[in-house]
Amino acid sequence: MSRDRGPRRPSRLGRRVSAAASVTVLSLTASGCVVVHGEREVLPGATRAEAAEALKEFTAAYNKADKAYDATLDADHTAGALAAIDAARLKAGHANDPGGNPSYTPLELTDAKFTIPEKAGWPRWFVADAQGNKGAGVRWLLVFTRDGLDETWQATYLTLVSPDDVPEFKTDKDGRAEAVPANSAQLAISPAKLSKSYTDYLQDGGDGFAAGPHTSVWRSQREKLSKRPGLARQYIDEPLTDGDYAPLALRTKDGGAAVFFATRHYEKQTAAPGASVPTPNDDVLALTDGEIKGALTMEFVSNEMVLDPPRDAADDEVTVLGRVQGLTSAKGQ
Repeated sequence: MSRDRGPRRPSRLGRRVSAAASVTVLSLTASGCVVVHGEREVLPGATRAEAAEALKEFTAAYNKADKAYDATLDADHTAGALAAIDAARLKAGHANDPGGNPSYTPLELTDAKFTIPEKAGWPRWFVADAQGNKGAGVRWLLVFTRDGLDETWQATYLTLVSPDDVPEFKTDKDGRAEAVPANSAQLAISPAKLSKSYTDYLQDGGDGFAAGPHTSVWRSQREKLSKRPGLARQYIDEPLTDGDYAPLALRTKDGGAAVFFATRHYEKQTAAPGASVPTPNDDVLALTDGEIKGALTMEFVSNEMVLDPPRDAADDEVTVLGRVQGLTSAKGQ
């Protein structure tokens, strides 16, 4: 599976900051052997046994990588936003503790539940909802994807939410969920547009998103930080929508959808004359290229899970249920 990590920082960043398979499945029927083309037929993304095995394999690989601080040990089991965040975390850990994680505690995911949509074509995917032993009682919602029958299931999105915030997915009599197309016009914001709509909101405010810690509160915190004397902070937010960063959506019981998507964020800190940029912690320094003289630009990747209501709902604001974000690189100037 290609490890498309999306577009890198564009050259316009400096200016803006300074200015402000076809796979065939064989099915035996009473009449004989019938060829079903996976790219056209609507099929379940996985069996529950396959989903459980994928979660088990991911957890084992994640723990090996975390213990050794070695990103190569779980690289085959992660993709997209989660891969970018996890790889950077492990890189920083290895730089500071080459012998491995001195505070390693294995991740345990229990009480796993699987929501598996039917869809045509690839990637196929499903959601695992499990209780984690890390994160103060939150549920771990992991989205697993793969591009073919011979590919490894990869954890692409991760959201940590309280048990009460786990979405109620719509399922049929066989327990199969409904995947919502990225270009669906039945929702307040189509999944394909959510990443850009969210980053536009973070930049400029406006309507479309319900107040909360990942929307209005985050904007307010940024505004306060940008006004501190002696240190200017500037922010740029950009959508991520291609390859392994493509949004994925599941129908909820109210007719809306739970949507998983990704974004990229930059924060530039510039010290006033006679002042200096606050010394970053060791993890930030491990991911920083160049010498921090008067400025530091940090790059983050974030993945979000939102409730996207039906287009005709009385309350049509999108609610951000969870956001996992990690520093992926930094540059000193």
